[in-house]
Amino acid sequence: MKTYFASFKQPLGFLFFLGLIATSQVSCDAQAKGNQYLVNIDKSGVILDGYDPVAFFTENKPVKGNPSISTNWHDAIYHFSSEANKALFTASPEKYAPQYGGYCGYAVSLGHLAPIDVNYFAIIDGRLILQHNQKALNGWNENPNSLQVADKYWPKLLGKKGKPIIPDEEKKYLVNVNDEGFIAEGYDVVAYFTDNKPVKGDPAFVKLYNGAFYAFSSEEHKQMFGADPMKYMPQYGGYCAYAVSLNKLRPIDPKYFQFVDGRLMLQHSQDALDSFSEDIPGNTVKADKNWPGLVEKKKGKQAPGQYDEAVKK
Repeated sequence: MKTYFASFKQPLGFLFFLGLIATSQVSCDAQAKGNQYLVNIDKSGVILDGYDPVAFFTENKPVKGNPSISTNWHDAIYHFSSEANKALFTASPEKYAPQYGGYCGYAVSLGHLAPIDVNYFAIIDGRLILQHNQKALNGWNENPNSLQVADKYWPKLLGKKGKPIIPDEEKKYLVNVNDEGFIAEGYDVVAYFTDNKPVKGDPAFVKLYNGAFYAFSSEEHKQMFGADPMKYMPQYGGYCAYAVSLNKLRPIDPKYFQFVDGRLMLQHSQDALDSFSEDIPGNTVKADKNWPGLVEKKKGKQAPGQYDEAVKK
């Protein structure tokens, strides 16, 4: 396996996270349903921030392409720095096109999509792999099986039109996720702290942590969570706090929440919120006591949407 790494100080272009258009690459070029492709393109349909895909191979660095020298392949517009590079690509697009539709390779190995910074790339076994940032590149390099794992999950991402999938090794936790793998119904858990209200997360800002995908409303919130996840993650795996105080697992409505000593408690309904609030210290003690037993009994076994019967007061 021959790998070339590079890091350059060039500005990033605007990336448009498009989850319903699709790509494929042979090494990892499985076609998506509906004869579409999953590709990381901007609002003009341009991939790689307009950088020349061939130059990564021939010059071992990102080189900005010329919009007047371009071609369309698999629902993405490619720009080239020369007619010669365009000819090379046209003759063998599978050789030069980025893997995983131009999305971050490390993110794909974790079961989701993320944008890229062209300054972080590697040529691995003749395949162009791009990463989101230095941290993603480091994460990729730490696992010698990253390429195989990403290849494993890419067809599954194609099948789900880019919606995230929970990696097999992350299914050992007890977390309340929806059918798309998001905790808190895809709401930004950091926003509860910063805005004191529920704010819907953006699928462009996603992080996998302890068996659940977290969606954030901004890159700043994603970074805040990454720096201290224990501070922001909801208590009791994101299940209804009142239900856990009764030793049950119930869904939540992201509109109903409260803080107890700086801890985010999500609730199923207004009734659950009111019931928990009748004795916050006592119910918190009960929930804290019940949670380890629930984890031991049900971790890795609770499917999305699987809950205990409704709580009765």
